[in-house]
Amino acid sequence: MKKLIFATGNEGKMKEVRMILADLDVEVLSLKEAGIEAEAEENGATFEENAKIKAAEIMKRSGEIVLADDSGLEVDALNKEPGIYSARYMGYDTSYHIKNQNLIRRLEGKTGKERSARFVCAIAAAFPDGRVLTTRGTMEGEIGYEERGENGFGYDPIFYLPEYGCYSGELPLEVKNSLSHRGKALRLMKEELRKLKEEL
Repeated sequence: MKKLIFATGNEGKMKEVRMILADLDVEVLSLKEAGIEAEAEENGATFEENAKIKAAEIMKRSGEIVLADDSGLEVDALNKEPGIYSARYMGYDTSYHIKNQNLIRRLEGKTGKERSARFVCAIAAAFPDGRVLTTRGTMEGEIGYEERGENGFGYDPIFYLPEYGCYSGELPLEVKNSLSHRGKALRLMKEELRKLKEEL
């Protein structure tokens, strides 16, 4: 295993992926670097299914080992919304400021544990021989009462971490990488790839 593709065009995500997979000694390419322009329809019912769909589609086109992720926010009091629809919640073109304000409003009157939520990330690895592996990472917290912090993106500014006394959007990048759902899922996948490395 000399090379793998991570199915994203997001440079911020690629930076995090390369940082975590650095000691695998494998070349990690983004879709753009691999010269692939493809969109897979994420019509799965779970984060894992969506990650598998993406990874398998790009693997078919490239013939390489492909990693793909699907992630989102689950709010317990809202029946785990927005869940797998996190990016599409209230429409793709709706700003995260509006999405965040809507979630805060829907939790009005709830306090502490009643505001429990988590970020979830599933990562799938699709191999040319047909094998598929998945890992999952979560970051537990609560929905805050306001937006805070300039770090991160999406729902980070309303995701409060009680044990750190701050919002995800206020964490320095290195700290966030060590705690984040994607970081956890990626480190688990790295161990799976390490076990397979000799035979690939």
